[in-house]
Amino acid sequence: MTDYEEDQANEIEALESIYPDIFEILETEPHCFKLSVLTETDSYEECDPLGVDLQFTYVPTYPDAPPDMEVLSPQNLTDEDVRNIQELLQQQAEENLGMVMVFTLVSAVQERLSELVEEKKKQAEEDRERKQREDEEKEKKRFEGTRVNIETFLVWKARFDQEIMEKKKSKKEADNSKKLSGKQLFERDTSLNDSDTRFLDNEGDESVEVDESLFQDMADLDLDEDLDLED
Repeated sequence: MTDYEEDQANEIEALESIYPDIFEILETEPHCFKLSVLTETDSYEECDPLGVDLQFTYVPTYPDAPPDMEVLSPQNLTDEDVRNIQELLQQQAEENLGMVMVFTLVSAVQERLSELVEEKKKQAEEDRERKQREDEEKEKKRFEGTRVNIETFLVWKARFDQEIMEKKKSKKEADNSKKLSGKQLFERDTSLNDSDTRFLDNEGDESVEVDESLFQDMADLDLDEDLDLED
């Protein structure tokens, strides 16, 4: 067994002892294993747990060369969070070349996830406080109404006067539209054009009866005398 193989075997044994619940061997040639890292949060906290699966595969010259590393199955993490974790792993691996490093890498990721939890809790608290302030401002404005000064009053007065004038104008136009001249009546109702002619025609068709008894005493009237008195 080479020194590399011995270092790798000893590290795997140590990792199984340190992380019995989250360590899983996937392959033995070459050594490939996974650790499921999950943050712990209190039940009353609003932030959901954050987690990732860290998969490591030893290269033949590990630990003088960094292992192959993958960040899998992110939980409640953004793409940017995952990229930051990958960069963190690469940075820590470069800094620890020549020493077994998986424990250091896992610890760095756990610390980073705890920081993200605090950041997300802080952001959630700030969002809640901002929303509360906005709701309070809306409620305050609802009761206060609009503050009036001379400028806002003049603007309102001009708008109000304009609305009144437009209403009066519309009413006047509506009233005028209801009144029709004689010419308009004739133009609208053509039956009025020959109403007089029809009336005369109807009267001409009827015979006029004269009561002759009304004129029987005409001979007894002294018409000449009456005419002389008038002269």
